[in-house]
Amino acid sequence: MISSTAPTPDAPLVQLLTPTGQRVTDPHVAFDGDRSEIEALYRDLVMTRRVDTEAYALQRHGELGLWPPALGQEAAQVGSARALRAHDFAFPTYRDHGVAWCRGVDPSLLLGIFRGSDLGGWDPADHGIALPNIIIGAQTLHATGYAMGLALEGLVGSGDPDRDSAVIAYFGDGATSQGDVSEALDWAAVHQSPVVFFCENNQYAISVPVASQTRVPIVQRAAGFGLPGVRVDGNDVLACLAVTRAALQRARDGEGPTLIEAVTYRMGAHTTSDDPSRYRDASEVDAWQAKDPLERVRLLLVAEGTSDDFFADLAADADALGVHLRAACQQIPEPDLAELFDHVFVESTVENRQQQAEHVAWRDAIEGSVVAS
Repeated sequence: MISSTAPTPDAPLVQLLTPTGQRVTDPHVAFDGDRSEIEALYRDLVMTRRVDTEAYALQRHGELGLWPPALGQEAAQVGSARALRAHDFAFPTYRDHGVAWCRGVDPSLLLGIFRGSDLGGWDPADHGIALPNIIIGAQTLHATGYAMGLALEGLVGSGDPDRDSAVIAYFGDGATSQGDVSEALDWAAVHQSPVVFFCENNQYAISVPVASQTRVPIVQRAAGFGLPGVRVDGNDVLACLAVTRAALQRARDGEGPTLIEAVTYRMGAHTTSDDPSRYRDASEVDAWQAKDPLERVRLLLVAEGTSDDFFADLAADADALGVHLRAACQQIPEPDLAELFDHVFVESTVENRQQQAEHVAWRDAIEGSVVAS
């Protein structure tokens, strides 16, 4: 008889930096950067968190309609994104603010979407990162198709580091319950596409815990599709960088896709419209706060002799970023809704033009009545 309560198998977890700031080794991967590189990673972590906390405050002040916090997931995002080369391409979720930061996107450009003012603030070709995806899991298909295109264009496996490219697709544990992700994994494996699937397992799909989504660690799904999988401490920026760097190089070399499960935790709400206290205990949050991805790096840097001036300068830079974000948010222009009709079809239809005209007439009538009053 098959037991319905079979235990969930464990999966090894790659870790190179403990929550107490101690360096450890792993038999398969290593971080060989010096202290200056760790300082640069810490800067990314701090600035990413400031983007997040500032945008959260803007939403609470009524400047944004919604904001999806990334608090606690900074190491997974920064570590993986810093493994990318300039000619690689990333497909993020709506929560990957740290990935956008590492790809050189002005974080103020993240705000327009959540203010309801635009559909995306940058040209993906300029930064090697697509606009944030709202449809859960769909970006994995986009990434797989893009990766297949790289292979067809001969941009994989040539041995030229200035030419060979790879793709990374970000998604959460909740997205693994979507059919799009399974289809993407299958297609990528069959075609040996140069794509890394990076799952930020933050333990919850909105209010649904990961235990209600899968009986085994997410990384074990890789074997079923015929691709390698790696499970990494998602709060360890050094391990996330090392693991993703190896997977991306494998993709660039023409060896196919990899699934990475970064085990992390969403310390805040799913979005600013969510109340996580309704579905999880405070003790659970406290336990994960002890694994804070920023604090472990700070402890390491202090132990290795990073100067007080470095931390003071970084705090000042973070404050300046906060000022920039507040000012930029208030300067976002109100959108002309009539322009939305211009982007529905490549060649507009009679019905589309008629609806646009009706909207313009309604808008002008409203504005006229306001002026008259």
